[in-house]
Amino acid sequence: MRPHEAARDEDEAPGDGQGVAGGAMRRRAFAVGAAGGLLAAAGCGAPDESASGAGGGFGRAAHGRTGKPVVLTVLSHYASDPLKSALQGAVDAWNATHDRVKVRTTAVKFTDLLTTYMVRQAAGQGADILHPYCLWTGQLAQARVLRPAPPDAARQIRREFSPAAVTASSVNGTVYGYPTEVQTYALYYNKRLLRKAGLHGPPRTLRELEETAYRTARRDRHGNTLVQGFGLSRADDSTVVGQTLAMLAARGGTFLTPDGRRAAIGSPVGREVLDLERRLIARRASDSAIALFKAFPSGQVAMAINGGWWTGSLRSVMGKGYRDVGTAPVPGLTPADRGTLATGFLLGVNTRSRHPDEAWEFLRWLNTGTAPARAGGGTSRQVAVTRMSALQVSVGSMTGRADDMQALLGKGSGSDPNLGPFLDALHYAVPEPNGPRAQKAKSLLRKNIEAVWTGHRSVDEALRITSRQVDQELSRPG
Repeated sequence: MRPHEAARDEDEAPGDGQGVAGGAMRRRAFAVGAAGGLLAAAGCGAPDESASGAGGGFGRAAHGRTGKPVVLTVLSHYASDPLKSALQGAVDAWNATHDRVKVRTTAVKFTDLLTTYMVRQAAGQGADILHPYCLWTGQLAQARVLRPAPPDAARQIRREFSPAAVTASSVNGTVYGYPTEVQTYALYYNKRLLRKAGLHGPPRTLRELEETAYRTARRDRHGNTLVQGFGLSRADDSTVVGQTLAMLAARGGTFLTPDGRRAAIGSPVGREVLDLERRLIARRASDSAIALFKAFPSGQVAMAINGGWWTGSLRSVMGKGYRDVGTAPVPGLTPADRGTLATGFLLGVNTRSRHPDEAWEFLRWLNTGTAPARAGGGTSRQVAVTRMSALQVSVGSMTGRADDMQALLGKGSGSDPNLGPFLDALHYAVPEPNGPRAQKAKSLLRKNIEAVWTGHRSVDEALRITSRQVDQELSRPG
């Protein structure tokens, strides 16, 4: 999904470090056509506006039974449409067919989500089911907010979801919830601008990316930027860090060591990636002061790296101009290299829930069995996918279920070919590190990347400071 909360305005000032699962995950519909029909066909009807909370009927019991049912609460960042209605539709479908357990939804803005979880937990007012950004999994597990998944759910998750989604929803091998939306990163490019520069396709290596950026960049006679060869965005943590870590992964590097205890970005590969960004800015092929999310749709940026949610946003904003947009895997050292970043969310159960079995039962219902849904691209073809996959695609996202996503968004009549690299990346993308201090480490990395972009620090200095700061942060007890 690109999730979440209704997309924040793309030019809004950066958040406070927590904000930032990708601009609060600026999701826009993935260009799947007939998206609204996905949930309806999957049995997730429109919310019952006459009812309170999650659909009403809480005092009723079917089959002639009476009594007060268990009521579960879900706290997410799905505070506005289309996310709010999509989740409510699924909850309404559950409540219409289950009498012993009912579900209510509540939501806060994404930028308030982590704080809300921690504050309400301390006050003994936490919701039964939580929907956190996977970056926070380690922090929430360490604080004993998230409950480990029961063995049967953990086995299902490991079996049915992509490795990146499983890893993002786990800490030290323990699974803490069902992955929901997953975003993978790829290269966006403007075909018209590349052709104008005499190029007939996207770069396949980082060296080619650099050369393409120089060839496509244009300035007027006063030196003002007309076209950036490669766009670097400073919108928030996830755009600054995401594009850098995607290139790092494509080159075979990582932000942290495999055990998550030390910084690894100071490696030669990390130096190569930051040095590439510095050179692009120094030679004026990039300008991080220009708002990427306006400049690219306007034909003022030749290439950029971003999450799959952007396809739907660009199609909506650009109209017929969207035909100039192409996507490709993030370039690596060789044309055969494959690597990129994945981010995501999970649904898990609060350690203090009085009804954990019922909560996991609801989550299994969202993620087991199959629900008929229409494939994308305007086709009437029916495919069988899980309720959560249908829900995510209806609001412009993907889940970590590669088979479901291929069925819903893959090749077919009217399907968007630009989704291909993001679907393929589900098989090889690496997740963000999600240890107990992952959010702080990410914010520190962002500050030092931006210091390189603005010329306040050299690459070597930024990497040295990043490694020291991140190592100190990760070594803090508790």
